[in-house]
Amino acid sequence: MAIDTTDVDRARGLAAGLAGAVGGVKLGKEFFTANGPDGVKRVTETGLPLFLDLKFHDIPNTVAGAMRAAMPLNPFMVNVHASGGPAMMAAAAEALTEAAGNGPRPLLLGVTVLTSLSDDDLVQIGIDTKIKEQVARLARLAQASGLDGVVCSAHEIKIIRSICGPDFVLVAPGIRPEWSVKDDQKRVVTPRDAIDLGADYLVIGRPITQADDSVEAARRIADDLG
Repeated sequence: MAIDTTDVDRARGLAAGLAGAVGGVKLGKEFFTANGPDGVKRVTETGLPLFLDLKFHDIPNTVAGAMRAAMPLNPFMVNVHASGGPAMMAAAAEALTEAAGNGPRPLLLGVTVLTSLSDDDLVQIGIDTKIKEQVARLARLAQASGLDGVVCSAHEIKIIRSICGPDFVLVAPGIRPEWSVKDDQKRVVTPRDAIDLGADYLVIGRPITQADDSVEAARRIADDLG
């Protein structure tokens, strides 16, 4: 479940109330910028696994340092922008492995192309290729750089599976049940379709967090998947 708010009490309340209905909580830039590590700790005290969605994109040394700094938060998943390049991704993977020691390393994911972007958007930022081609290129680069998987639209799952194999972790955002609105997402699919396509994890936010009854919304999605 993606929690997009700056309110620690609301985030903690959502996490606590949905602990038996969702598989984890995703906290991103909006929440982290407002509340920092202490805010994250307050939310994860509810016991839900943490997807720390900060999408690091910087020089390799800086990203490696950020990975080491994130480890005390005990994240289940962390991510970087795959467009940061192979040296940056390899540095992130190495830093996480070293920081984890003999313990489990968080899953390290590469963000391929944001689900809010279209082919026309890529052209405007100077990438003269189709989204699926760019996603495939970045997924292949992420795997070669030591990452565990990528964040991608469910529309790109089949092509990534064909390139990176069955064990490469695929996390699909932009998930919208048929009964919800798309908001600012352009490349969306339903939860059932995403699972059928082969997604390992789904990121679902506003259809749950902005529902009149968040627990009921989460259970409705779970029933659709069952």
